[in-house]
Amino acid sequence: MTGYLLRRLAGALVVLLVLSAVVYTIFYLTPGNPALLACGKGCTPDHLKVVEAQMGVDQPIWVQYWHFLQGLLVGRDFSAGPTVDHCPAPCLGYSFQTDEPVLALLFDRLPVTLSLTLGSLVIWLVVGVAAGVVSALRRGRTADRLVTVTTLAGMSAPTFLVGILLLMLVCAYLRWLPFPSYVPLHEDPAAWVTNLVLPWVTLAIVQAAVYTRITRTAILETLAEDHIRTGRAYGLTERSIVGRHALRSALTPLVTLVALDLGALLGGAAITESVFGLPGLGQLLVDSVRVVDLPVVVGLTLLSGFFIVLANAVADLLYAVADPRVSLGEDRLGRRGA
Repeated sequence: MTGYLLRRLAGALVVLLVLSAVVYTIFYLTPGNPALLACGKGCTPDHLKVVEAQMGVDQPIWVQYWHFLQGLLVGRDFSAGPTVDHCPAPCLGYSFQTDEPVLALLFDRLPVTLSLTLGSLVIWLVVGVAAGVVSALRRGRTADRLVTVTTLAGMSAPTFLVGILLLMLVCAYLRWLPFPSYVPLHEDPAAWVTNLVLPWVTLAIVQAAVYTRITRTAILETLAEDHIRTGRAYGLTERSIVGRHALRSALTPLVTLVALDLGALLGGAAITESVFGLPGLGQLLVDSVRVVDLPVVVGLTLLSGFFIVLANAVADLLYAVADPRVSLGEDRLGRRGA
């Protein structure tokens, strides 16, 4: 286990390093000067040079990137005129637009994205797995056809369109719910749920459709295996076969999918947050890309990559729980060959 965790940690560091380098390169090659945007309309050439020096964008890209890595490891000093501010490690720099620490901006927006992601995760897992099981056990019947049509419609529906239609129907026409505005959980749990119901449903519709199809396929494949036939021959009940064998085998691909989806969404569900005006990481990413706020974009990219790597590591650990045949150690077949 220790060796496995060390290997995953080393791999995560390499992935995050490559991600940050790629983002820096893309933004360096992208037309547009963030210093010109920060300088304003009446910016003179001399003032522009001063702003570029303060932001550090007047230096070569490799120098900018090296300073960024130094900030992550040991911290970094930023000069703002006569004063010098020290940003302790891990330092992601300061936003070009708001002059706030990037790490503080991310932590300020993270609770919104966590609330949106975890709430929708519960909905799409419960609905998707339950619908997949029903569809598999009623293969070829009316329930199976109904689930298939519904999932195809859900997978084809754009997220932004679903969100807009729900806003128009539930908030504007029926007036069952107010237009969403994020309320922290610790301030008012009831308002927190009320304002996030529609974003949860919007984000869960497409995901639940995907999980339904995967669950149905995995259960049908497992039910066709020889050990299931043997269990039935020995008189095992259908509930035991489905619950202890078929469903457990179907969890393995779902663990991988949950890890990828959860890690990606924790980096920011940009479309859903933009439609409902939620001040999460996705909305921050959209705003930062529009104004070429490089430190924020790099910080968001690293945070998203960290969540994806962490979720995949947890998924590998859960494999051993879902399927005892999975081993976290070195490949046993390779050891035998050696």
